[in-house]
Amino acid sequence: MIFGVVLAGGIGNRMGNVEKPKQFLTIGNKPILIHTLEKFYVNDKFEQIIVLCPAQWVEHTKNLIKKYLKDTERVVVITGGATRNDTIMNAITHIEEKYGIEDDTIIVTHDSVRPFLTHRIIEDNIKYALEYGACDTVIPATDTIVESQDHKVISNIPDRSKMYQGQTPQSFKVKKLKQFFNELTEEEKEILTDAAKIFVMKGEPVYLVAGEVFNIKITYPYDLRVAETLVKEER
Repeated sequence: MIFGVVLAGGIGNRMGNVEKPKQFLTIGNKPILIHTLEKFYVNDKFEQIIVLCPAQWVEHTKNLIKKYLKDTERVVVITGGATRNDTIMNAITHIEEKYGIEDDTIIVTHDSVRPFLTHRIIEDNIKYALEYGACDTVIPATDTIVESQDHKVISNIPDRSKMYQGQTPQSFKVKKLKQFFNELTEEEKEILTDAAKIFVMKGEPVYLVAGEVFNIKITYPYDLRVAETLVKEER
């Protein structure tokens, strides 16, 4: 079985003085979250699409889904966790309790504020996760990457031809992801930035899926202006 996991737990501090988390802000007359969900909803390979958000926003999220999506049987809203990976584990617990987990059960995890993913990206994630067990959506780095250990002076400039910028979706076989996460120490969990790093820390390969430059994450006010332009182009 294949599940979509849409991570809507952010509170949008970097968006500035806004009255609601950024996933609920509007572009093209619809909340960002709804734009994202629509990309998953049209793909009939998903057994269920699981949206995870802060507890105080669960009812609001359910109401938005009822308003904008015609049939909401395939979409469920549950509470996220304290961290990104805790949130993913909440989704896995939900899947395990309702459906059980088999060797080929996979999740396609995606940021709720990346509304411009494509059908091709989703399909490639499903294909690679089923075949390899773990994959991450990336684009080649276009800028030179500069490393600074002390945040004051350059300590390294890696070869840009080997550097990529991570996007989402990130997709995994659920059994492996759960096993590896539970094997981590608390210290290891504290340094995690995303679920793909769990596999890397365990020495397991994470295969690359080609992303798109326009698969942007809406984080800052400027991104909202870019998103409005992209929505108009989609129309």
